[in-house]
Amino acid sequence: MTKKLTNPALMIIDVQKGFDEEKWGERNHLQAENNIGQLLALWRSKKLPVIHIQHLSQNPNSCFYPDHPGVAFKEIAAPIEGEKVIQKYVNSAFIGTNLQEYMNKNKLENVVIVGLTTPHCVSTTARMSGNLGFNTFLVSDATAAFGMTGPDNIYYSPDEVHYISLATLHREFATVLSTKEIVKLIPSFFRVR
Repeated sequence: MTKKLTNPALMIIDVQKGFDEEKWGERNHLQAENNIGQLLALWRSKKLPVIHIQHLSQNPNSCFYPDHPGVAFKEIAAPIEGEKVIQKYVNSAFIGTNLQEYMNKNKLENVVIVGLTTPHCVSTTARMSGNLGFNTFLVSDATAAFGMTGPDNIYYSPDEVHYISLATLHREFATVLSTKEIVKLIPSFFRVR
């Protein structure tokens, strides 16, 4: 018999308007926000816990600086009343925040992570989530990466960055699944009242 997984929290990381700026360059998974919206609608319909993570840069020139329009949540993933919002200043949503305390207090042992971007805040948060003992799932097509140039001056495509990031997380820090696989898994989750 499959073990029932209680109270899965959907953690939506940094789905903010600043990532629409051209300066980021080429990106993969252009449907990621739609998949996030689909999962968010499912979580809300099941009255399961949702945690929104918002990055606030301390650099006044950043598109995520509090006074910049890029700091705002994208509409498809904007929080509604009753959903937890945690603001962070570094890549990990656990550092300098009350996220771990909030999850422990609310018995949120299972977390499904989505958001932007795969090699940065998503990866860093997933690693810490796994290390802190949370049963962590990462949704492969509800996150995305931008292309980047390494220290060797070699350009790595968004897909290369994305899929290598996922490979370093899978079975070590998180279980990597697709949106469809997570949706199928939902019946094995139940809410604690």
